[in-house]
Amino acid sequence: MLQTHPDEPITSVAQLADHLRRAAKPRAEFLVGIEQEKIPVRPDGMPSPYDGPHGIAGLIAALRERGFAAIEEDGYPIALERGEERITLEPGGQLELSGPALRTAAACREVLLGHVREVTELARPRGLRFIAGGFRPFGAIDDVPWLPKRRYAVMREYLPKRGRLAHEMMRRTATVQVNLDFADETDAVEKMRVALGASPVVTALFASSPISEGRPNGYKSYRAAVWLETDEDRCGVLPFAFAPGFGFAAYVDWALDVPMFFVVRDGEYRPAGGMTFRRFMTEGWRGERATVHDFEIHLSTLFPEVRLKRTIEMRGADAAPLPFASGLAALWRGLLDDPAACAAAWSIVGPWPVAERLRLRAEVPKAGLGARVGGRSLAEVAVELVRIARDGLGRLPEGAGDQPLLAPLADYAGRGRCPADDMLEDFRALGGDAARLVEKWELSPARA
Repeated sequence: MLQTHPDEPITSVAQLADHLRRAAKPRAEFLVGIEQEKIPVRPDGMPSPYDGPHGIAGLIAALRERGFAAIEEDGYPIALERGEERITLEPGGQLELSGPALRTAAACREVLLGHVREVTELARPRGLRFIAGGFRPFGAIDDVPWLPKRRYAVMREYLPKRGRLAHEMMRRTATVQVNLDFADETDAVEKMRVALGASPVVTALFASSPISEGRPNGYKSYRAAVWLETDEDRCGVLPFAFAPGFGFAAYVDWALDVPMFFVVRDGEYRPAGGMTFRRFMTEGWRGERATVHDFEIHLSTLFPEVRLKRTIEMRGADAAPLPFASGLAALWRGLLDDPAACAAAWSIVGPWPVAERLRLRAEVPKAGLGARVGGRSLAEVAVELVRIARDGLGRLPEGAGDQPLLAPLADYAGRGRCPADDMLEDFRALGGDAARLVEKWELSPARA
């Protein structure tokens, strides 16, 4: 296998596929990680400001007093680190926890609950609340402040040229994601195919964004609808992943032809003008040569439903209430890390034609678990996938401790419901009162 230093120029496509292969781990060393975004609002539901003691900046200052070290750009904190815990700020001020990679989903849950407990304790005296959901339920897009971050400044200019709802994605959506390891290329391919196949089911089960600008929007997951009109060059279900011969080389080949946002040198994000990474690699750009580190940055700017980097990242879920967010890691670990469960899940989602996968991606934002494929509703499929995940966890090291986290998913799938249904009922019961709904939807470990 070719060895490449991250800062050395790339001399062949093979180096990039080998770079992914070198991330493989023995199964005994598999870990799971969770990333959770949450939406900050004022008690009246309107978007929180960035500046001032009652804004996001004030919360960041309080977290620094708790031992977090700040990473700054142009005098603004854009991320916080404390040990293996990392908090980043998304374009519209969404606060994202990037938790450490741990042995079990239950361990990830404890980190997540501790994080939510800490940030809510610091946020409430500052007039901030964090709510569950995949989309800001109150306020217009122009009410949401832009985070001062160099990376997002470039994306802010580029993405609207590719999709009319790109700024909505950046400023008003929130998700929860799971990262898993892979044993080798074959294992990675099997996991990616199953995850891509199951992604619309997970999107439907976790749907929690039916309210926007203070009223029902007609969707179960408006977040998922927004992604349909963001940038199809770098988003979606990756039909080529279901073709014979799919592997790291095919993923790299796709990534090479996706236009770049920027080239980063000395902390400066230089707009790449839509240049593909393939062209950067073969021709260079303004005297710069493409490196493996450049490619890693480029991979982080691709947004398919399942993303391959040094781990496999499942991206299809709304930032649902905490019982769901905690259950997501257990669901994906049970489905994908156990080979028998992975095969069983593939027997369900594998036969669907690519055209059906594309149709589901378009229909699920509105239809949710009511969407149908192969003569069954996605609710029925979800019940089966949760059962397979539970069985898979039972065969994994320490997996029995993760199984209880699937209980809320099994309950909702069995009733054909998702969190969006609860949110719509709350909205009607409380007459759309934003302040009371914020109180109802606020993230709290006590509700986990």
